Amino acid sequence: MAILKILQYPDKRLHLVAKPVQSVTAATRKLIGDMAETMYAAPGVGLAATQVDVREQIIVIDISETHDDLLVLINPEILASSGEVDREEGCLSVPGIYEELRRAERITVRALDTQGESFTLEAEGLLATCVQHEMDHLKGKVFVEYLSQLKQSRIRAKLNKHRRETM
Repeated sequence: MAILKILQYPDKRLHLVAKPVQSVTAATRKLIGDMAETMYAAPGVGLAATQVDVREQIIVIDISETHDDLLVLINPEILASSGEVDREEGCLSVPGIYEELRRAERITVRALDTQGESFTLEAEGLLATCVQHEMDHLKGKVFVEYLSQLKQSRIRAKLNKHRRETM
């Protein structure tokens, strides 16, 4: 397995839309393993393939304290949602930035697993937020783009300053 490079906002590649996975292969499973290793090393609780510059509809999530409950969603589709909740979100592609967003409190998702088998997942709370956040990445959207233009400008300035200081 390998640690992959995570694209940083406002990289234009984060705005490219992912395509459905046509068939789950050994190469798909290797990518999933690399994505999981990258997510755990970052450290984070979710990662979409688009964040590592792969245009495929693949998400890995693990919200467990022990980092041993990996959820893989291939070609995820939200079938139903209900309620609303405000929750602070962060993103591996927008390091150090945390903002509160409103999302559906509960969702039902259909996806493929690592064997290419379809399954349905009922998610609520943090897991529901994570799934929605990562699915946004597959659509080419980063969570800060839900914020006002002024907040987005401030975030870009802060990230650019941080990049200059670490170069």
